[in-house]
Amino acid sequence: MNILVVGGAGYIGSHTAKTLKKAGHIPVVFDNLSTGHRWAVRWGPLVEADLADKSAILQAIRDYQIEAVIHFAAHAYVGESMQYPARYFRNNVANMLNLLEALHESNIQHMVFSSSCTTYGIPERVPIREDFPQLAISPYGESKLMGEKMLKWFGECYGMGWVALRYFNASGADPEGEIGEVHDPETHLIPLVIDAALGRRPPVKIFGTDYPTPDGTAIRDYIHVMDLADAHLRALQYLLEGGQSTAFNLGTGHGNSVREVIAAVERVGGCRVPAEAAPRRAGDPPALVADPSKAHKVLGWEARYQDINQVVETAWRFVESRKR
Repeated sequence: MNILVVGGAGYIGSHTAKTLKKAGHIPVVFDNLSTGHRWAVRWGPLVEADLADKSAILQAIRDYQIEAVIHFAAHAYVGESMQYPARYFRNNVANMLNLLEALHESNIQHMVFSSSCTTYGIPERVPIREDFPQLAISPYGESKLMGEKMLKWFGECYGMGWVALRYFNASGADPEGEIGEVHDPETHLIPLVIDAALGRRPPVKIFGTDYPTPDGTAIRDYIHVMDLADAHLRALQYLLEGGQSTAFNLGTGHGNSVREVIAAVERVGGCRVPAEAAPRRAGDPPALVADPSKAHKVLGWEARYQDINQVVETAWRFVESRKR
């Protein structure tokens, strides 16, 4: 099938495009390259355009005879969203509405949506199930929740089938080293720790050392990007086979603390990671861990990269490859 991968030049989108290609599909990347990378588009054509331009979306659908869509394109920094909420609602909500209207006008009935565990806000307990209250505490989380609600109503009103995938902490890199994580600015912990280990940035700040966790630092569920890519492929197949519209949490089902991630980088890299304690960040919960059992039961999916050392190894190899 010809699949429109919106935001396919970005981190998770590019890994999913590679996975789609290996499965026999043609990933047509639609990206304005504002945060994505031209070098990451390697498995299908690139349409360099913006979701704000609905005519460009319709043109791409016609030109490439698109049959289904996977939607990644979004601003994705929680802190930035608190500073510039309008930017987030314009891109993540208004532009997504352009996409949904274009799909409806083109009679495309299948969409997989990149959502987020931030829609849950600060959960009362972990692991987090899909039926937990969605109480977003940032414009970013709210924009993803609004995206899910738009999908629900396009499904109710127009019969569009959809799957929303609520990621936990995306991490790692393509094990074959072709693509990986490159953000500017970088906010994800593992690449920040690796860069600190290599002397490319100042010591890592540990935001909060007094959480009610075993070592006092925040715990997150680090899910490998290739496992995320596999879940998108499975979600698409699920829809094509007549599956009901729904949402899935994507995580390993267990968490690692900030100190455990730093220790893993030290083991993999064989060097010390400079780090320093810093105050907690407002709104950071002590722990975010997924209950991925629904995705396992319905999609037959489970994370293959269960060990934080495996995740860090792939990220380290990609960073090293970019040095050469």
